[in-house]
Amino acid sequence: MRNCLWIIILLIVWIGQWAAGLAGPLPTPGTPWWEGWLLVENLADVVIYQANQQWPCPSRSHSRRRGHRGKKRPSRPRAAPTRKNEEGTEPEQRSDGSQGSPCDTVFAPQRWGVSPELSQELPERLYGFWQRYAACFKTRTRNTSEYAYRYLSGLLRLETDRNYTNIGRATGVAAENVQHFMSNSPWSARVSLDQVVQEIKATPGLERGSVLILDESANQSGHQKAGAGRQYNGRLGKVEMSQVGTFLGYANTTHVTRPMWTWVDGELYLPEHWFTPEMAEARKRVGIPPERRFQTKIEQGWQMIQHVQTQGLPFEAMACDDLYGQSTWLRDKLDGAGIPYIADVPCSTRVYLEKPMLGVPEPVPGRRGRKPTRLRVLNGVKPLKAHQVARRADTDWQRVRVRAIERGELNDPFAARRVWTLREGEAEPVQEWLVMRREGKKRTTYALSNAPSDASLEYLAWLKCQRYFVERAIQDAKSEVGWDELQARKYRGWEHHLALVILAVWFLAQTRWEWAERCARDPTLAQQFELELLPALSMANIRVLLRAAMPLPQPTPEQAVSLVVEHFVNRTRSRKSRLKRQRATSNAPP
Repeated sequence: MRNCLWIIILLIVWIGQWAAGLAGPLPTPGTPWWEGWLLVENLADVVIYQANQQWPCPSRSHSRRRGHRGKKRPSRPRAAPTRKNEEGTEPEQRSDGSQGSPCDTVFAPQRWGVSPELSQELPERLYGFWQRYAACFKTRTRNTSEYAYRYLSGLLRLETDRNYTNIGRATGVAAENVQHFMSNSPWSARVSLDQVVQEIKATPGLERGSVLILDESANQSGHQKAGAGRQYNGRLGKVEMSQVGTFLGYANTTHVTRPMWTWVDGELYLPEHWFTPEMAEARKRVGIPPERRFQTKIEQGWQMIQHVQTQGLPFEAMACDDLYGQSTWLRDKLDGAGIPYIADVPCSTRVYLEKPMLGVPEPVPGRRGRKPTRLRVLNGVKPLKAHQVARRADTDWQRVRVRAIERGELNDPFAARRVWTLREGEAEPVQEWLVMRREGKKRTTYALSNAPSDASLEYLAWLKCQRYFVERAIQDAKSEVGWDELQARKYRGWEHHLALVILAVWFLAQTRWEWAERCARDPTLAQQFELELLPALSMANIRVLLRAAMPLPQPTPEQAVSLVVEHFVNRTRSRKSRLKRQRATSNAPP
């Protein structure tokens, strides 16, 4: 009885589909009942199609519908009827060759401003990029620019483990030659970095809205590497044996469809103990220049800012985290050089809401002891911590829309107040902006700025959110071009790796910038998705296109066997060397 009822229902459905010109084969009496249910489901789609003359996109939930007993039904592919789109052409093909419905027009590459031709031009583009920098890798006796091209190509095309050996294998160069080029060859890393700055300076569209961003990055390290020491590793959140570098980033996001960020400079931080007499042999072993002297990270950062400023790099402000921001010395240097800054500070930073009057107190008549010599606040104004200012009832919090982002909008509460801060040994306090931002329900961040007194809250909020882009630059340098995969011990190897990583990031950033201007997207895409901002072409996207046009060579079976044997030999030699050192140590007198 049940089967007869289903046959009658399916017959009615089939007649309705046949009337709509969409009939498929009539189900046989042996057809499972759940397939009949899928056909009944199709009836709703047929009705919508007839009413709207538009075939709806099937929802994801269809693929996981369950029966009346809660059991998962076998999936059955349902083919949409072939129907021409509004332009009178056949529906587009997906990347896998399957034919989609009219809603699949969002998969058309031309609408997103990409095409196979762009991928095919990348090898020539990379070669031309290298030719512009080839002179940077010449020494007095040799031209090592060919190794630079191979190394740059390896950074961009390899997915992981971008060490000297793997880069050499992927690009057809002996690993020993790559290691010598990076760790021993005396070509200047500074020359290539200066050329990057000049190219940024000459790029149209970057004259306004650019920001310098000062930050640091730490990588885990063995104790024999240059600059290694037990120091705070921000990525791990603890003190660990690490190498730490100070980096200067550059960002411009005034064009939301083609954002720009890249590194422009960097310096290896050498802890103070590296300059003790006991470390003289270690300094010589890793090749630290004899003229190098101890500098704090703050001093390194100021030196890099001065360098790019003298080169004429256009920027409107400088942003930094609280390691640099709490340094009154650095803030005074920036203000004295006429550089606007937005400097993050800890929540415990002391500020004054009223101007304090500083001076040396007069000695109290009749009181014994020394005369006062240190500056004191004479008018009784009390300092407040930054988080106390944020909680005051007279602090005006306003929600500010900073910019559209891929996850929606950057739309946080901000507040700003004019405050005074003190300088050690200075009788005159300095007036600054205290900019506060609530990020989520429990986190509030603080920054001090020397922006003009009439600066709007919108401008201050925009400045406060710029440091995000140096985090993106660090992330791209690590994940896309292997910054944190360096295994060299020498100081020169660190410098050379930094220079080529910056070149790789600049190549990707420049390509993205120029393609966004040259290959416009279909403006109706944003309307179709009902969004203000569509995702920009990422550096990872460009690397995918580059690998398609310049695929990595696959070893033949004979070459694979040779690689395995070479691996065996290297491991055996390494074990022999370690045993030799162990025996020498065990035989040494205690």
